[in-house]
Amino acid sequence: MSNFEKIQSKDKQYVANTYGRFPVAIEKGKGATCYDFDGKKYIDFSSGIGVNSLGFCDEGWIDAVTKQLTTLQHISNLYYTSPCGEVAEILCERTGMKKVFFSNSGAESNEGAIKCARKYSFSKYGEGRSKILTLNNSFHGRTVTTLAATGQDVFHNFFFPFTEGFEFTPANDIDALKKALEDSSVCALMMELIQGEGGVMPLDKEFVFEAVKLCREKDILIIIDEVQTGVGRTGKLFAFQKYGIEPDIVTTAKGIGGGLPLGCVMFSEKTENVLVAGDHATTFGGNPVATAGAKYILEKMNDSFLEDVERKGEYIRQRLSKMPCVVGCDGMGMMIGVRLEEGVKAADIVKKGIENGVLALTAKVKLRLLPSLTISYEEIDEGLSALEKTLSEI
Repeated sequence: MSNFEKIQSKDKQYVANTYGRFPVAIEKGKGATCYDFDGKKYIDFSSGIGVNSLGFCDEGWIDAVTKQLTTLQHISNLYYTSPCGEVAEILCERTGMKKVFFSNSGAESNEGAIKCARKYSFSKYGEGRSKILTLNNSFHGRTVTTLAATGQDVFHNFFFPFTEGFEFTPANDIDALKKALEDSSVCALMMELIQGEGGVMPLDKEFVFEAVKLCREKDILIIIDEVQTGVGRTGKLFAFQKYGIEPDIVTTAKGIGGGLPLGCVMFSEKTENVLVAGDHATTFGGNPVATAGAKYILEKMNDSFLEDVERKGEYIRQRLSKMPCVVGCDGMGMMIGVRLEEGVKAADIVKKGIENGVLALTAKVKLRLLPSLTISYEEIDEGLSALEKTLSEI
């Protein structure tokens, strides 16, 4: 029995069958290159679904995490730790937000945002103003409440009843949003500026500007879900900075941990004091090891780094545009959704791409690429060559 067969057998016997895994077991990686247990090489265009922002085993990140591990791995939020406050300071200074709550994942961050929005409205207007609008085709997490906030029926089957208090409105349809905002029970509008799981679909800037304006008039909070778009992915530290808006609450996760579980909720001046002691908590959020790694990641992402993300993203798009079966690309920076010719299935490309040594993702009918932000041009070229070969074989 091969190494892979042993790993697969144990997984099937003992691990809950909740994932449609590909027949590959990854043993090690460096940068955007990884290897399976048989020594086969892959260029990774997935970065763990946007998590490995600095790629595999970045030496500076390892040093930061290791140093903290040898000092203090955990103590609980009943006490102060240094990395937690340092990361919060960086986030606030670079975004204009005022306070940060640390969580462990995107779904938990969105749960915190939902609680904050509802308490803000309850404290100011009393009961009955608790509905949160989200957009059709959105994705906000897999807990019962964040599934309720997710505007895709495909995720809703089996798990009824869901948490009440959510309503969906079409993306980029300002008239439909105006009508939805006539409901006096609405307290917040929650949006992904680029719908990731929904197909890498950027919102129109005009829609976003008008939505913010309408909500401001009614004191309806703007929650921006940056779980996938945050921490440099779009070429800015956060996508809302590209759109030129000032949200009331911002959530993020994935890339800020660089491979360790970490998420956060950022609050504006309007919302910074809404949640107080006893309102919300977490055992692991702001863990010193995870935040030590996050501090290193954020310090790496200066203007030059982010400009490089934009350049690499554009380079990849230009190469993709000349490939067989490709109709066009959506997204921003290094968040790329590849539109394919009719009849070409993204899932088939991902499967065949593994055989050719490239790891990619799907987003509905699109091929989705989320390379590590530090991927080298040599790795980009190698991965795109493997992808082009795959497309020519489909």
